[in-house]
Amino acid sequence: MKFVRICGNLRHLWIALSLLAVPATPRAQTLMPTPAPSPNESPEEETIIPTFETQKLARTYILDVPAPRGQITDRSGAPLAQNRLTYNLVINFPTPLNFSGAQAVDFAREKIDAAGQLVGRKLRISDEAIVRHYRNRGIMPLEIAQNLSETEYEKIKNDLPAGVTLRPVYVRVYPNGKLAGQVVGYTGKTGRNPDGIVDNHETLWPETEGREGLEQTFNEMLTGKHGEYKLTFNKVGRKTSEKLITPPEPGCNVVTTLDLRLQQLAEKTLEAKAKRGAIVIIDPNNGDILALASWPTYDPNLFVPSISAEQLKALQDNPDIPLLPRAYRSSYPPGSTFKIAVGIAALESHAVYPDDRYECVPSIQIGNVTFHNWKKGDRGALNFVQALTESCDTWFYQVGIKTGSGPIIDWALQLGFGAKCGIPLRGEVEGRIPNDDYMKATHGRKLLNGDIANMSIGQGDVQVTPLQMAQALGVIANGGTFYQTRLVQQVQTFDNQIVSAYQVRAKRALDLSPDTLEQLRTGMTNVVNGAGGTAHQASLDNVEVAGKTGTAQWGPKNKERTAAWFAGFLPADQPRYAFAAIYEGDVGSKVHGGSTAAPMIAEVFKEIYQGQIVTNHSQRRAPQQPEIRRA
Repeated sequence: MKFVRICGNLRHLWIALSLLAVPATPRAQTLMPTPAPSPNESPEEETIIPTFETQKLARTYILDVPAPRGQITDRSGAPLAQNRLTYNLVINFPTPLNFSGAQAVDFAREKIDAAGQLVGRKLRISDEAIVRHYRNRGIMPLEIAQNLSETEYEKIKNDLPAGVTLRPVYVRVYPNGKLAGQVVGYTGKTGRNPDGIVDNHETLWPETEGREGLEQTFNEMLTGKHGEYKLTFNKVGRKTSEKLITPPEPGCNVVTTLDLRLQQLAEKTLEAKAKRGAIVIIDPNNGDILALASWPTYDPNLFVPSISAEQLKALQDNPDIPLLPRAYRSSYPPGSTFKIAVGIAALESHAVYPDDRYECVPSIQIGNVTFHNWKKGDRGALNFVQALTESCDTWFYQVGIKTGSGPIIDWALQLGFGAKCGIPLRGEVEGRIPNDDYMKATHGRKLLNGDIANMSIGQGDVQVTPLQMAQALGVIANGGTFYQTRLVQQVQTFDNQIVSAYQVRAKRALDLSPDTLEQLRTGMTNVVNGAGGTAHQASLDNVEVAGKTGTAQWGPKNKERTAAWFAGFLPADQPRYAFAAIYEGDVGSKVHGGSTAAPMIAEVFKEIYQGQIVTNHSQRRAPQQPEIRRA
């Protein structure tokens, strides 16, 4: 596998490291005279041996320099998470540390006030904090302002008060704001600034760690290796040298499978057309996730360097739950999109043949319950393609019961429903394909004909995630190869050496007959482009779309909501994209897959196929049949 060239701010990284190696020397300004060095003292740090029994204050400290985190990028190397060089304002106390507490406060206050006037804001630090720092760790800089803005930095950089310096540090930045925020995640500090006695190998400033998304999953690889900074003091406590002896080694870069443009289009469409929802786009020829979008979302920059209590509460209290990545951490009843799995089970088990016809009536009686079609009129006798095109519920009730729960459950599981897709993000849900064991545990009975009828139209206890739906449609689009869904291509070092690669892998091959595949492709193409189809609003001028709509109710009766689905692939004859879109309706509102979810897919792909423009990753030759490895 080839490395991906990472677009980043590497030049700034080495500037920061060089600044750490040669720190700015404060101008001479102290409240107490500094003793002259003894004639016997050597300025060379290597000659000082910290023998604490005989030289009480002669010592050397080795402090750790946190490494810049590696970047997270899209499939082409465009940054999704990177680092920004920023500056903290610090006070350097003169050594030896002979100030009284009051003198330390006076010294620090003079510097703080002068610096505050230059940056144009009040710098707040208590007298107690100053004294505590001076007594415990006066050899270390005292931070008086963190993460200076560009304006503040420009104001102060050439006019620093004596004893005040700028310390370069790196902070995480997410250059695209909200884009892919729920996938990338965010970071947080591992702890507060220490104020106790200085220990060897403590870090010069608090590190950050991943708290969500890929930042959390790949935290160890992104973190990098500490550098070492050496401080040497002679026997009277005067600093004799400071030196960066080992530069920090930047963390590895995580290259995702995401396509930045498709992710942008998906999120832009969700923002414009859905109060809540998700769009997932997969390459059916290798299982790569090209877009994993949920709405609403959040800007991970809010967490840098730390999020305020008010901002966090606003996110947590938002009724639309922007912290919830609906694409993989929410499951919904699939509605009529599940008729694809039911159709496969019926045709492959030969419970039904392509030319068999069943009446599409307004309703049928099953046991003591009347099951209705979504259309009120009698549509007459339909074959499979016609029933899928018009999404006739009563046709699928009859066919589902004739097929039986066993084949339906088996094919649903083979398509990946009811199991995690295995992406490297925490909290992915399994969804649910109910069987007799589940029904007995939950409802005290096995699956009955009424349950099978409900399952046949994707209602009842069936639950799937948008990611699972896109994965299943990818299997159908490519003719039956179940690829391991992939979100990360590889992890590579700062100098582009690959340390971990996640290869394209076919987990299994589904034994789908050509006739069944042709029936599905014809029916799904007619759903979008044929007379009586339910997804005409997904049709595009330059490419033929194949898909299936779905509308499902879920939740308690007094708080029932509707999930509107559209799932499929395109181009219909040689698929390059498989997709699933869901629109999550409000309580009591009526939304439909054909009128709300299908237009979202049209909005995304009209930009891709306008003037027959396709993105690079889709301009590949059809892959050869892969070696199958059982999952």
